[in-house]
Amino acid sequence: MKIGDVEIKGKVVLGPMAGITSLPYREFMKGFGVALSYSEMISDCGLIYGNEKTEEYVATSSSDRPVGLQLFGHSAEHAVKGIAILEKIASYDILDINLGCPVHKVVKTGAGSAWLKNPPALYDYMKAICEASHKPVTAKIRLGWDDNSINVFEVAPMLEKAGVKAITVHCRTSTQMYSGKADYHKIAGLKEKLSVPLIISGDIFSVDDVKCALEVSNADMVMVARGAVGHPFLVKQIDTYLTTGEILPDPALKQQVEYALTFAKMLVEDKGEDVAIRQLKGIIPHFLSGFPGYKKVRLAITQEISSLKQLEALLSQLA
Repeated sequence: MKIGDVEIKGKVVLGPMAGITSLPYREFMKGFGVALSYSEMISDCGLIYGNEKTEEYVATSSSDRPVGLQLFGHSAEHAVKGIAILEKIASYDILDINLGCPVHKVVKTGAGSAWLKNPPALYDYMKAICEASHKPVTAKIRLGWDDNSINVFEVAPMLEKAGVKAITVHCRTSTQMYSGKADYHKIAGLKEKLSVPLIISGDIFSVDDVKCALEVSNADMVMVARGAVGHPFLVKQIDTYLTTGEILPDPALKQQVEYALTFAKMLVEDKGEDVAIRQLKGIIPHFLSGFPGYKKVRLAITQEISSLKQLEALLSQLA
């Protein structure tokens, strides 16, 4: 299928996650069947004021395509300025606008899912963005602000009217944050009201979750985020199932250790050992969850590891 003029060869989308979906993570995940991936959130104000960390988020590579860079902000004026900068300094395929982040420090500024509280203003904001961007624009939203203001059936068609070329719905409200369960039934019938691709998101941790999500929503693609952190083979399982109907078995511990080592080396090469090890302490334990001795190993990784060599030694013992 296509998002604007960008061809997407597959149905598994890697969702944006702050502190996770860096360039090396996206490159690592591509090999498992990711058809489209999104960057961490990028502040339009960060771009305008030349924030050094913000510019790190825009890095892409030839193996990281197609890729969407995700922008967030609270005003059309800042968004348009940010897009102009982004188009000069970055190489990417799709511009995604975050309209779903529920974190307080984001919504208190009027950004993220705060936009869902004011659909008319949101329409003007997105129309300005779609007119300014030379790349196809997508948007990620939630069901609504809270249970009393679920407006996804109003907002999604309005986004398409504004010029958005694909819409991702995380099937929770903003006030739910990440608690409770994603309710796919809340968007049943939405696909039939759209002519652009619909991507479903929220609680995708297994092939069974995908079956349920797609059966209920009839969405075109499925977004995997937290469910694939430390479990990259989940993407392969989903992609294989959607392509052939086959359900692949979960990988053994030895294979998970190999995946963890591969990713660790990629992150160290990109960010340097000190920065990478700090990030890996929060990510590598996910590769080992569910296996015997997990708590002991997690403790060792988070409290005793200070170098790639130490991490390799520990993981090699497990394998």
